[in-house]
Amino acid sequence: MEKLEVLRDQLDGLNSRLLELLNERAAVVREIGKVKEEKGLPKFDPVREREMLDELVKQNQGPFEDAAIKHVFKEIFKASVGLQEKEHKKHLLVSRKSQTGNTVVTVKGIEIGGEAQVMIAGPCSVESREQLRTVAAGLKAAGVSILRGGAYKPRTSPYDFQGLGEEGLKLLKEVSEEFGLVTISEIINPAHMELAARYIDIVQIGARNMQNFELLKAAGDARIPVVLKRGLSATMEEFIFAAEYIYSRGNEQLILIERGIRTYEKWTRNTLDISAVPILKQETHLPVLVDVSHSTGRKDILVPCAKAALAAGADGIMVEVHPDPETALSDADQQLTLEQFNSFYDQVLSSGLMKTGASTGSSR
Repeated sequence: MEKLEVLRDQLDGLNSRLLELLNERAAVVREIGKVKEEKGLPKFDPVREREMLDELVKQNQGPFEDAAIKHVFKEIFKASVGLQEKEHKKHLLVSRKSQTGNTVVTVKGIEIGGEAQVMIAGPCSVESREQLRTVAAGLKAAGVSILRGGAYKPRTSPYDFQGLGEEGLKLLKEVSEEFGLVTISEIINPAHMELAARYIDIVQIGARNMQNFELLKAAGDARIPVVLKRGLSATMEEFIFAAEYIYSRGNEQLILIERGIRTYEKWTRNTLDISAVPILKQETHLPVLVDVSHSTGRKDILVPCAKAALAAGADGIMVEVHPDPETALSDADQQLTLEQFNSFYDQVLSSGLMKTGASTGSSR
């Protein structure tokens, strides 16, 4: 037993030395990660990894076989890359680690990300003055102060309605001034940022453009609030990095929108990822909204999905409303009539999940 105890003590000592060396190695890896980040180099270098493994195999004198040595060190290398990524993520400006308090974006006295939640509604596409005025009047009467409407429409088919462009932006400005509303509209061209700032209050970057990096940079250089939608198949990490593009260039008036992701499911337009809401609230300090229209594509489940989003911690809900959805030039099936919207909004409010106030876009 004495020999066994001696060997065990020897093993404990070796474990301690290995641990000390691993942590020493990790410190060097961390420094390498910082240098790579400064130079814009990728964290993982497969050529360098192969060179290190080959050199270790050359030095191996047993009793471990070469395959075992490769396996052990591959795991160490993998952990090292993970450490570099973790360090990088920790320093993101949109990260909760960079700012513990919540960011609140205030537009014309309306707070997004504050103690109360907002309701954002309006047509998928701006089609005419009469259409937009009808929706705006209905929303104003309902106590909603944020109007969404698409002036530029990135469509899957080149033959579908692409939006009114600048004319649509002008109509949004005209109607917003008449009814005292905050406006949101999508911009798809980086060169249109200045144009958008002349007409609307908040720029939207849609799902299809979440990784349009030149557009993200232009939004970051602009000094207008931005709502960024999660891409159709984007991971949470990709979404957060897209937000970082905007925030890192100086535009801190940034809002995130979960709008559903593409899965194999056919019964809804997309799959609403409710888990994204608490994760984004936990990982970032930015306001998080949920678009229940694009995520579901179904009017019959908008109420429970909106309730679920609010229960998960969403700072607001976005929904599409049209005076006559059957004649809408885009997304006809998922847009609510004003009567349906009033019923939807009443049910959401009566649930007690949505706090409202003078600064939230609702007087109900």
